[in-house]
Amino acid sequence: MRVGVTGSTGFLGSALVAALQDRGDDVVRFVRPTSTNVDGLRVRWDPQRGLIDDADLAAVGGFDAVVNLAGTGIADHRWSANYRREVKTSRTASTTLLVTALTSMTSGVAVLVSGSAIGYYGNRGDEILDESSSSGNDYGAEVCRGWESAAAPFVETGASLATIRTGIVLGRGGGVLRRLLPMYRVGLGGVIGTGRQWISPISLDDDVAAMLWLIDHQLTGAFNLCAPEPCTYRQMTRSLAHALHRPALARVPAVALRTVLGRELAENTVLTSERVLPKALQESGFRFTAPNIDDIVKSVLR
Repeated sequence: MRVGVTGSTGFLGSALVAALQDRGDDVVRFVRPTSTNVDGLRVRWDPQRGLIDDADLAAVGGFDAVVNLAGTGIADHRWSANYRREVKTSRTASTTLLVTALTSMTSGVAVLVSGSAIGYYGNRGDEILDESSSSGNDYGAEVCRGWESAAAPFVETGASLATIRTGIVLGRGGGVLRRLLPMYRVGLGGVIGTGRQWISPISLDDDVAAMLWLIDHQLTGAFNLCAPEPCTYRQMTRSLAHALHRPALARVPAVALRTVLGRELAENTVLTSERVLPKALQESGFRFTAPNIDDIVKSVLR
């Protein structure tokens, strides 16, 4: 199988590329024109300028599937008006350019797995959410709606479009644990905000396995990529502390986070509450290897 991947050098993208290669698939990376450290097949593109190398696309000769993970990190910087625009346009512009290119290819593409996030649902407190739930009304939800809308025209090709609303991915070497684990190892871990806010985590292994599942079964629709047992932030704190044999007595109040990160960034990330279930993914037959936070932490630290 020949699979194209955007965002292939990121935390999720690099893990997906490794899994595809391990099982013998040909991987085509979509990369910036200036990229020099990418081996194998590639397509040079510049979403910000709306450019893609047609010669590279012709040389590839078609795709069986494409996974779209491109986008600026939502919590990499304090939010300014310019950074807010970058977060949104980096997703919508790259997705629009990709869909336009794929729909113009005469060979066709069987399935597009296109990124989104559980931020689609917004801050919903204790409400239990699945793929049929409405979208939220905060900035994160706005970004996700634009991201998903940019991919929507792909369905006109008659091929499969799987929209992945990804939860909090926990794995070694990146994501939220890259920042949390060093603090917990020295006993400085603890509750953020009230600790009662819900998070919907997924292990990196299950996240990658779910993307492969969607590719292989050519599924269509929205799919929440998160473990079937959400947890509160306090529960995650206890699980990490127990696994590392460290105390977790610290507490970072919400007011401090709003001051350090900025109100909007804090309230759209670490203080938001999203209790999300992977109903569509489970109904498709997918089985999780780490269904709850304790199993996820064990899979990361083993």
